[in-house]
Amino acid sequence: MNVFITGGLGFVGTQLSIRLLELGHTVTVADRSPTPSERTPASVRYISADTTREGKWQDQVPGHEAVVNLAGVSIFKRWNEETKKQIYDTRILTTKNLVAAMKKGDNAVLCSTSAVGYYGFHGDETLTEEDAPGDDFLASLCVDWEKEAGRAGEKGVRVVLTRFGIVLGKTGGALGQMIPAFKRFIGGPLGSGDQWFSWIHMEDLLWAFLFVLNQETLEGPVNFCAPHPVRNKTLAQTLGKLMSRPSFLKTPGLAIRLVLGEFGSVLLKGQRVLPKKLLDHGFEFRYPEIEGALHAVLEESPD
Repeated sequence: MNVFITGGLGFVGTQLSIRLLELGHTVTVADRSPTPSERTPASVRYISADTTREGKWQDQVPGHEAVVNLAGVSIFKRWNEETKKQIYDTRILTTKNLVAAMKKGDNAVLCSTSAVGYYGFHGDETLTEEDAPGDDFLASLCVDWEKEAGRAGEKGVRVVLTRFGIVLGKTGGALGQMIPAFKRFIGGPLGSGDQWFSWIHMEDLLWAFLFVLNQETLEGPVNFCAPHPVRNKTLAQTLGKLMSRPSFLKTPGLAIRLVLGEFGSVLLKGQRVLPKKLLDHGFEFRYPEIEGALHAVLEESPD
């Protein structure tokens, strides 16, 4: 399979490229950097491009059997009007340009990233792909993001909207910040710790991508998260136990909001999301429980 990936130098894109190549697929990556990163496999075909702008990079999209859209600056920063515009534009404009580059009759599949933030904040309510979106910034972003990706369906493209939970892996993401804090004996829950944390181990995320690419009847929104979400305090307690560190030191919600602004509310509220479509189609999680997932990440992480 020939696969084209936008945002392919990131946390997920790098690992997905490696996995696809290991399985004998060919990979083309488009990203902003003038050169690929040191972790990018040499056999990846790399295109340096600002995908928020129309350009020659779009000429390389047709003919690929699968397109994976991962582009977008990180949301893990303080939100102000400027950063929110960057978060929005890097996702919406890239998706718009990517869909414009796809051709009718290519018989392709587009896997376009979204997030479980689509659902907004619902307390203890369990959420599946059938539930409606929220109305906060992140939910509205996801709605617009998915709408742009969905336009590829007008060209006969099968569109899968992969709504990510928090990805747990050894090379970055949430644990890239949490593990050092626990090593310094300052780890613990965020705010009350009662908010739900919908997560997925990197291994399951990669296999879920391969699963949906090959499931020709699977389309529309698909939650990429483990079947057993946990409360934030359970995550902290489990990580503390596995690292032999205390996990009772809470970070006050007020401090989180002062440092991160509006994004602080995302961390302090969360959502309880289930991967109904993946389970209904027979996908088997390698790491369905948080302790096994964290143990695997810690075993792979450098000291």
